[in-house]
Amino acid sequence: MSLAAPRRFGALRDRPSRFYLLSAGLSMLGDNNEHVLTYWVLWQQFHSPALVGFEVVSHWLPFLLLSVPFGTLAERYDCRRLIQAAQGLFMLVSICWGVLFLTGTLQVWEACVLLVLHGCAGALWGPAEQMLLHDYAPEGELPNIVRLNATFRNLGVLCGPVVGTLLLFGLGPVWGIFANVLFYLPMTVLMLRAPYTGHTRSGAVARKTSFRDVGVVLRTVRGDRAMATAIVLTALVALCGGGSLQVAMPSIAAALGADTGVGYGLLLFANGVGGVLGGFLLEATNSLRPTVRVAVISTLVIGLTTVAVTVSGVFAIAVIALVIGGVASLASLSVAQTIVQLRAPAEQRGRTVGVFNMVGQGFRTGNGITLAVLGTAIGVVPAVAVGGAALAVGAGLIGWYARGRPSSPLGTSAPIADIAREDTA
Repeated sequence: MSLAAPRRFGALRDRPSRFYLLSAGLSMLGDNNEHVLTYWVLWQQFHSPALVGFEVVSHWLPFLLLSVPFGTLAERYDCRRLIQAAQGLFMLVSICWGVLFLTGTLQVWEACVLLVLHGCAGALWGPAEQMLLHDYAPEGELPNIVRLNATFRNLGVLCGPVVGTLLLFGLGPVWGIFANVLFYLPMTVLMLRAPYTGHTRSGAVARKTSFRDVGVVLRTVRGDRAMATAIVLTALVALCGGGSLQVAMPSIAAALGADTGVGYGLLLFANGVGGVLGGFLLEATNSLRPTVRVAVISTLVIGLTTVAVTVSGVFAIAVIALVIGGVASLASLSVAQTIVQLRAPAEQRGRTVGVFNMVGQGFRTGNGITLAVLGTAIGVVPAVAVGGAALAVGAGLIGWYARGRPSSPLGTSAPIADIAREDTA
């Protein structure tokens, strides 16, 4: 069986859903603005490849360790309050960065503490924010709002370099980081007035859970081929790519002879504009179905474009590759997230989302370690190139393995049966 395709931009026509999506996008934008501002200052002040690797590790290690526990919190408690706590921590960290930049007293240990706290805020926010989607979704529009939420969050990720660069070179790092606090306010205020808790439509709050329940969720995922493959692909992106392009962009700009403010900004803008164009194009045309084949191809493109950026040595080629890679990144993440969100059993949704966040974001810790070790040994840019090549090869192998294998039955909550029938012919 299959359902009719959801309306294009359907959730944006619903006023509460529209504000929720927009505020989530703004908060994710603030998250990534902070990366641009702080990574630039840290590189200019310390020039440490090891610190570049730690920037990745410290941001994503909380997702690896805490995503499933935070998912259980989202199943048991009011998701609005968890979101407000996360937004408050984001704002506190930005203010602390600003004070340290203003006074010129920033030390490495202080930077490390703030980077870890920022990662904890993101890990707390994710499961609660995604649980609320099932309350906000208009009738019959769950697939639409899941895709749009993934799009807006990824647009925040990919537009962050654009807006962050404007803040960095328009206001400077001090006032730019203070201004960044404003991006977290809309979602914080919205949660004061939101009528939903994340459990409103289900009418139930999860029973007491424990870490042993992770095994139950993993068995559920393993029994659903589409969901398992989507999670494995997401883990591969995290391990091989992670946030390495963004944190290494100052080094990439220098290698291309474009380490001026304008050159650095253009490289960041290229990746961001690819995500913007890709997101709106995919939603307007409704052209990509959430299948494993689409996830594999888009992941393969991420790896190939990463290699092109790092080995071409030509600024124009790097810009074009970043645009294409931006489109592919949004497609890969949004498709994988859509598959998982739609297929997760309702009674395990928070923990399943936690597992997805754990591998998709927490596994970036491994990328950070690799980047630090390889970056120190062979240089930051070659290390990113190695990761891109591994990503392309891995995606190709997963696509070859999944091709033609029999589909598993649909999970209990998936509203579209076509996802299980993966274009395997």
